[in-house]
Amino acid sequence: MEPNVLTDIILPIALAIIMLGMGLSLVIDDFKRVLLYPKAVSIGLINQLLILPIVGFGLASLFPIKPELAVGLMILAACPGGVTSNLISHVSKGDTALSITLTAISSLLTILTIPFIINIGLEQFMEEGKEIHLDVVKTIKTIVAITILPVSIGMLIRAKASSFAQKMDKPVKITSTIFLVLIIAGIILKEKENILSFFQQVGLISLSLNALTMLIGFYSAKIFKLNLAQSISVSIESGVQNGTLGIFIALSILKNSEMSITPAIYSLVMFGTSGFMMYYFGRRSSSN
Repeated sequence: MEPNVLTDIILPIALAIIMLGMGLSLVIDDFKRVLLYPKAVSIGLINQLLILPIVGFGLASLFPIKPELAVGLMILAACPGGVTSNLISHVSKGDTALSITLTAISSLLTILTIPFIINIGLEQFMEEGKEIHLDVVKTIKTIVAITILPVSIGMLIRAKASSFAQKMDKPVKITSTIFLVLIIAGIILKEKENILSFFQQVGLISLSLNALTMLIGFYSAKIFKLNLAQSISVSIESGVQNGTLGIFIALSILKNSEMSITPAIYSLVMFGTSGFMMYYFGRRSSSN
């Protein structure tokens, strides 16, 4: 894929702004909370870091889709929770503190797991002669630079200028949403001749992955006797992924626009299911 404005400028800036926004909402206590709620955090992380990739691999193997789209699903399944999951958890009357903790910790841990999960997908699904191998060390360095560094800067700003960080929270989230829309629009424009076919191939599999992981997250939390608010947050964190990071990996690291289609379509699907969660649980909790 030839270098262009989308992959070289807009996408890295968008991801950095999104992660900066996450940092503006984080404090050190968000990481310490794992010691206060070890069971809830453990269940959430197992669902996100282990169950999600396994379900993604199973669906990619089961559905008859193009190899690049299957790898795109694995890229998405390897990504941490999306920053919007915290807002969705809040509106759904979930445990917002737990949601923030899971997003923060998964964003750190997936730096190490992303390259290995994606390499499994590349080895399993790419046809002979089209093999691509992800440079593990280079990928880790790139993800740290584009995610952890902006998050750290955001946390530093929050620690040193709390009122400024709170004022910037909403504008940064709005800017992040605008960037995500531009990115998805750019991908659709680039693949406009194939987008209908791609959507037919990965629309159902994206919905299946999203719905299954959210259901597994919710009921696994209930099985281990977490309360309703915690179960809602675990469910949302299991299904709402950082699609922008997935698109960045596909376009800027793997240089393959077809692989970015699945994370882009998944991003659209997950906002639909998240809207249902916000309506159902927000309304249900309000009526209790």
